[in-house]
Amino acid sequence: MTESSSTTSSPGSSPVVVVTGANGLVGARTVEALVERGASVRAVVRRAGTAPDLAGVEEHVGDFFDPDLAETVVQGADAVVTTVHPMGSDLETQHRIAVEGTPVLARAARDAGVTRLVHISTAAVYDRSPEAGDVDEESRVVGEDGGDYPVTKLATDRALAEVDGLTTVLLRPPAILGAGETSVWNTLRPAQVRDDESARSTQPDATFPWVHVDDLAAVAADLAAGRIPSGSDPATGPVEGGCTPLNVTGEKATQRDYLGTVTAALGVEPTWEDGPAWTGRLSADRAHAWGWSPQVGLTQALSEIDAGLRG
Repeated sequence: MTESSSTTSSPGSSPVVVVTGANGLVGARTVEALVERGASVRAVVRRAGTAPDLAGVEEHVGDFFDPDLAETVVQGADAVVTTVHPMGSDLETQHRIAVEGTPVLARAARDAGVTRLVHISTAAVYDRSPEAGDVDEESRVVGEDGGDYPVTKLATDRALAEVDGLTTVLLRPPAILGAGETSVWNTLRPAQVRDDESARSTQPDATFPWVHVDDLAAVAADLAAGRIPSGSDPATGPVEGGCTPLNVTGEKATQRDYLGTVTAALGVEPTWEDGPAWTGRLSADRAHAWGWSPQVGLTQALSEIDAGLRG
């Protein structure tokens, strides 16, 4: 089933980009960023009428991993951005939709002549145990006991790396800050802190790596629109025909910064714990070398959380 929410641009006048999960926090902001860059967007959503209502956006309704929908939506496209992961679902569901489903779309894109795939992964795939130190794209990843979400995200990354014929970028953000009803860190996690006293406990000096959703959407859109050229060296850009991970993160922050902001806005007290914690840095040096830099600072990001909770 396909429905148009607006008229797309004429063929050849702009890059055509498919975005899955286009009504989600990251997906919707990515669609907006692509439109700002002059792209035509095919927005894949599960419920009709939920794609961003913007000029140049065409809504496609269904499961992105349905082979028929996948084959249809990628025809004539230049790039695909995948943002869907059933976070919070059971392991079987995460595996079926993310690990098995995402490569269905990737293979359809490859077969249709799409040249670039941008996949929203996560920095949670890295081992961030207390002794890990600084973390970059070559750092050790979690093992099978790393938790359902990190393990299935890592398995999805590996499955996409096996789809040849595409230039694939695995975007690996940490905590994604930004206002929205489905925002984990601005809305859902604060609700847990409000309702569950145990959610107010943490090691205050532990690193809280984060990125603002607008900065994440910007680099996803730049990659999908071809503004960051491919090459042979991951130090300068996506590897042509390869699969390149890319960390994106804002300035360094601690759990004291984040949880302190949330608890103060909610009017509850945090519990600061002693003990070992990861205090290293999540490196975005590769992203900076590709020309990306975050525009939203920690003060602004935390003020959005505070304003949203007090409002």
